[in-house]
Amino acid sequence: MPKSSKKHESIPRHFQNVAEAADFWDEHDLTDYWDLTREVDFQVDMQRRAFVTVLESELAKKLTACARQQGISAETLINVWLTEKIAATEHQK
Repeated sequence: MPKSSKKHESIPRHFQNVAEAADFWDEHDLTDYWDLTREVDFQVDMQRRAFVTVLESELAKKLTACARQQGISAETLINVWLTEKIAATEHQK
């Protein structure tokens, strides 16, 4: 792909979270940054199992807001909280 002659700001070196990266790329076009990209090689582990559960709408909104404040995904926050709760419950036995 040809290099863009358009002047652009640099791509942030690190994003605080996925939402910040998404916001950046919602406002910018990758073709304007093509000359700054490089090929990478990485592995993806697709063996992870996911469990789906239903949350009340208001609870989901509060959970998402709390996770966003901490700069983590709602999934990560749920896993942390459930791990803590289970550990506390097992400790009480």
